[in-house]
Amino acid sequence: MLLFSVGVITGSSLFAQKQGQVKIDSLVNVLANMKEDTNKVNILNDIAGEYSNINTDYGVKYGQMAFTLATKIDFQKGVALSEINLGVNVQNKSDYLKALEYYEDAAKIYEDLDEKRGITNAMADIGSAYEDLSDYPKALEYDLKALKLYEEAGNKNKIAVVTNNIGNVYESLRDFQNALEYYLKSLKIAEEIKDKNRIAATTGNLGNFYFFQKNYPKALEYYFKTVQMNEEMGNKEGVARNIGNIALAYSSEKNYPLAIEQYERALKMSEETGYKHGVAWNLEAIGETYLAMSKDTVHPGKVNSGQLHTAINYLQRGVAMARELRTMGVLQDAYQYLAEAYKLNGDYKNALECTANYDAIKDSVFSKENDEKIVKLGMQHEYDKKADEAQKIAALRLQRQQNYTYMSIAGILLLTGFSFFIVKERRKSDIERKKSDNLLLNILPAEVANELKMNGNSKTRQFDNVTVLFTDFVNFTNAGERMTPQALIDELHTCFKAFDDITDKYNVEKIKTIGDAYLAVAGLPVADPKHAENIVSAAIEINNYMTDRLTKLGNSTFEIRIGIHTGSVVAGIVGVKKFAYDIWGDTVNTAARMEQSGAPGKINISQNTYELVKDKFTCTYRGEIEAKNKGTMKMYFVS
Repeated sequence: MLLFSVGVITGSSLFAQKQGQVKIDSLVNVLANMKEDTNKVNILNDIAGEYSNINTDYGVKYGQMAFTLATKIDFQKGVALSEINLGVNVQNKSDYLKALEYYEDAAKIYEDLDEKRGITNAMADIGSAYEDLSDYPKALEYDLKALKLYEEAGNKNKIAVVTNNIGNVYESLRDFQNALEYYLKSLKIAEEIKDKNRIAATTGNLGNFYFFQKNYPKALEYYFKTVQMNEEMGNKEGVARNIGNIALAYSSEKNYPLAIEQYERALKMSEETGYKHGVAWNLEAIGETYLAMSKDTVHPGKVNSGQLHTAINYLQRGVAMARELRTMGVLQDAYQYLAEAYKLNGDYKNALECTANYDAIKDSVFSKENDEKIVKLGMQHEYDKKADEAQKIAALRLQRQQNYTYMSIAGILLLTGFSFFIVKERRKSDIERKKSDNLLLNILPAEVANELKMNGNSKTRQFDNVTVLFTDFVNFTNAGERMTPQALIDELHTCFKAFDDITDKYNVEKIKTIGDAYLAVAGLPVADPKHAENIVSAAIEINNYMTDRLTKLGNSTFEIRIGIHTGSVVAGIVGVKKFAYDIWGDTVNTAARMEQSGAPGKINISQNTYELVKDKFTCTYRGEIEAKNKGTMKMYFVS
């Protein structure tokens, strides 16, 4: 379940108080009779900005219209602002790399125009994109630059905004002292200038801050202040968002009836204001709360069937709304809890389908972000290759002329060698068959490959005792700034090849790479009683390999984080074209959370894995640590 965050800059049009669909309708009516001039560009940009939190598809549409017209009439300031608004909308669609590109393009235009206000706003937007990309050092760098410029200009409104953002970044970096310091600084300035919108944003983030500290009474205190401030401004969407956060705090205290009461109130307000994203969020949240209540209000091992069916109903509605809006975060959560609800209800078919949908969304978003890093870094390499193409084309033309001569000679030899050809082709067929078999074994586990050859298909199966390993390179994006694209890709290949050799050594099945991440599992497709021990052994060797490599190569390689979790997964072949053997389930997600909650050069394991390996390895208890979408979990470093 996600909190509503209310304090991050996402485009200069969002500095002002949002007025929603009412303002959009009035602006659209004005457009009909306008000339194609700078005023029309500004109106289109206003609409794009207003749509950013209501309907991002329309936001992109109007942003593109503004960009096209501004380019046509050579209105560079309008071009830059349209790129800011396009960035806002795609950022809200979770396409953070694309947003970053838009913001950087806008920044360049503002620099050419020597438009200091635009430059500063763009820097803040770039910082927000890096924050969403979890590149917090880079986000902090741009936010601090923006803060300095805002302070030089004496713009207290923007100072309040960006200090609030800096608080967000410090909180993500777990520097809670600095986070609180910047939040309170933002609140003090906002109260000085009597900016109710900024006061509401900062008190909302202070509520989130105390929520993640598990200080729910303090979180509720700030959330209620935020609601009051939004009510004074008549901002019903803001009221609805923060009532949802109040409900989440109550739910975290296991006060489910009060939580549902507040969620229902927030849902009603979201429906009344046409805030569809809020509708989707609250439907999912109500379903999740009924699910938790169905398990917590009866005897262990049993569920309240009435509450469970209510949970399923709300989660189904949440899925439908989130799919319509393409709100991936809400849709992912809704599928996750719907899968759990179906499983508790004995509907394993729908549970499996929801689990597959959940993992498909998670992988698509995660893979897209990481794959785009590789593609972007590889673009320069592709450009460099084109420099040799002219010479290659000339060589090919000469070769083609020679081939015409050789073909006439070949015609004479063809008849002579026909009988030899038949024998040769038979041998070739055997060789090609072996190549095909080897290729299949390179893609699939041996047991799955044999099943596929014999039956033409392979069944999806559940494995209850497996251990999943997830690795990721730290600040991989920054590596692109200090390494050439070719060097980066070569180093990535070298590291992953070494990982492949290590996992083979310990009977660990590599599943796939996802950008700069590496996913592997032990204990399937053939059960292995030593699955946890084997994968921890492999992790230690991988970590040692990267530590040694970092010592030798320094900035020419990467630091690594490794996460491990034990549980059950569903495994099988996905698709019929470019098919792949894959695994799904909460165990995979938890392994990823272990990696994200770990530290560079460390192997972070869950309680489940610890229980299986504690007698084999030295494990250091880290305490109960917050894991995204998981709450607190016991974690251990292994060495």
